[in-house]
Amino acid sequence: MTFLLRMGANAIAILLIAYLLPSVLSADGPMAAIAAAFVLGLVNAVIRPVFVLLTLPVTVVTLGLFLLVINGLMLWLVSAIVPGLHVSGLSGAVIGSLLISVISWILASVVP
Repeated sequence: MTFLLRMGANAIAILLIAYLLPSVLSADGPMAAIAAAFVLGLVNAVIRPVFVLLTLPVTVVTLGLFLLVINGLMLWLVSAIVPGLHVSGLSGAVIGSLLISVISWILASVVP
């Protein structure tokens, strides 16, 4: 059940960012945002831990700031997989992933 709540919060966050900042992230519609949220959940559950483990030395040297780049790369991967989601480069992916994290955290804290 918590996966569905997180997926819904991520879908709302993607739609909100696509509406407010179309130069960073754009979604072709609500179904694209829901598909992107689902794929983002799967990518964060399967691929991200392996990627974090492989880049652990760089993450330690940068005092954890490289995790922002990893989150951006995961969002960029999702935009390559989902046809209706478009991200404007790596910097847009990093900014978009940071905003998605903040908005979904706020939404998840509101819903018990």
